[in-house]
Amino acid sequence: MFIGGEWRGARSGATYTVFNPATEEPVDTVPLGGPEDVEEAVRAAKEAFGDWSRRDFEERGEILRKGIELLKAHREEIIQTLTLEQGKPLHEAQGEFDHLLHGLAYYADLATKVRGAYQPLPSRFGPAYGLVVKRPMGVVAAIVPWNFPLTLMGTKIGPALVAGNTVVVKPASTTPLAALKVVGYLNQAGLPPGVLNLVTGPGRVVGEALVRHPDVRRVAFTGETATGRRILELSVPDFKRVTLELGGSDPVIVCPDADLDKAVRGILIGRFWNAGQACLAAKRVYVFEEVYDAFLERLLAGVARYEPGEGWVKAERPRIRMGPLHTEKQRAEVQSQLEDALARGGKLLYGGRAPEGRERGHFFLPTVVADPDHDSRVVREETFGPLLPVWKVRDLDEAIRLANDSIYGLGSSIWTYNVKWIHRAAQEIEAGMTWVNQIHYGYDELPFGGVKQSGYGKEHGLEALEYYFETKSVVIGDLGG
Repeated sequence: MFIGGEWRGARSGATYTVFNPATEEPVDTVPLGGPEDVEEAVRAAKEAFGDWSRRDFEERGEILRKGIELLKAHREEIIQTLTLEQGKPLHEAQGEFDHLLHGLAYYADLATKVRGAYQPLPSRFGPAYGLVVKRPMGVVAAIVPWNFPLTLMGTKIGPALVAGNTVVVKPASTTPLAALKVVGYLNQAGLPPGVLNLVTGPGRVVGEALVRHPDVRRVAFTGETATGRRILELSVPDFKRVTLELGGSDPVIVCPDADLDKAVRGILIGRFWNAGQACLAAKRVYVFEEVYDAFLERLLAGVARYEPGEGWVKAERPRIRMGPLHTEKQRAEVQSQLEDALARGGKLLYGGRAPEGRERGHFFLPTVVADPDHDSRVVREETFGPLLPVWKVRDLDEAIRLANDSIYGLGSSIWTYNVKWIHRAAQEIEAGMTWVNQIHYGYDELPFGGVKQSGYGKEHGLEALEYYFETKSVVIGDLGG
């Protein structure tokens, strides 16, 4: 672990093994952290806060830029580690690494652009004016999931550090290795000891100890909705500032005027990137009946190109590599959701099983199922794997009604050039983000976060930076005159 500027093991001396999901073989061991390690990490972060919060914004941004250059120098090492522990193909790991760098650079550039506010005040007690100043909050807990362990760490530590906070990172227990490397290199770039720390271990122990700790002022979490609910419960007694980016069941609407080739390409990437293990993945598709058959023909031809396999082996064209699901439990969950969909009237169009000839690894074929009942689990739950249900709809009214028939509201998309339909989708779909003729992808420049049970608060964009400050009003009077 990395605590107070030093590499160290758990105080208990215990370790655990990180496994490769493609081979089920060990990759490495890491410390099995406990509450005593969290205590030391938070203490180090709290002690470092005073100096770091007083540093010039420009200096904080410059240290982050130096860290970015160090990460670039170790690009291949980090990418290979990510593929081994998470399972995603190398080209997807490269994309995640580049997204991490882009996000960190975005916040490094914002470091010198933080502004407060000025307000003239009524002169009933003499001339006066008010200022709204922004101050860093203190110690931030950054709790990161296993599906995108680098980019989703970057969206938390980037704004936290440039705002002047100190951070304790808690990576997912199954994907700590690449995150450890990133934290190490960022510290080498000149972060003072204690500013950026990382503790490994299980969420129910390390994560809960972090959220409960009275000196943690801010919690940033990405993960499943049930865990987010637990974090919220733990944070309430101390009124901590919390943002939760939770699960999703993102709907996609394909209209009669859509460019079907582009729509299919976008949906394939949006659903099967990272083996479908993404909160903002395209998870439910509603296609106008006029183009339903033509859409399905193109979709199934595209799905057939995916070839599950080890992430470090490049598929031969026209095949596209898809990695394993992250755990056997995850694969079993997707299989169970598919069986429920088929039992509730769905028709299996492709996939639905593990690939033949693979005895090891958590692989699952990309799967398409048509018209399952809308009360089936693929609608009511988040489907975190390469399973895509498709429905035929009569018109936009039906499409939007079904799109909103979910407890989730993270992302959504529509494929059309009809301005009226675009306007309706933007206004009526209950989601934190709507893409139009675009792949489901989170942009660092735009605020991203969900509605309903997909969480609250924002990551990305200027808006995310605001969650890492507390504001203070200052009234200045006795100005003479």
